Amino acid sequence: MTDYIQVWQCIGCGRIEAPQTCIGVCRDRKAFMVGKDDHERALAANAVLQQQLERTRAMLLRFGRAEPKPGQWENSWRALQAQVQEALAMLASADGVKPPA
Repeated sequence: MTDYIQVWQCIGCGRIEAPQTCIGVCRDRKAFMVGKDDHERALAANAVLQQQLERTRAMLLRFGRAEPKPGQWENSWRALQAQVQEALAMLASADGVKPPA
């Protein structure tokens, strides 16, 4: 679970204070920050999702460029179905959902 830390940030100079507001001429707004560990976990999860997105993108590009040879549409269709199942399994592995059969 992510713990948010409430801080006050000046809208002019960007100065950050916690937890009380400035008594000077700065105009503060409430902002929220996260701890370093939470931030690093989010970055790692984002990197995994970016890799998965790139693999999925490559598969979709391959599907879009596929052209069956004359008389081979059925074999091409079966190969495409197998590759779609592979893509669905890869996507499902990230969110723990079982792909459709």
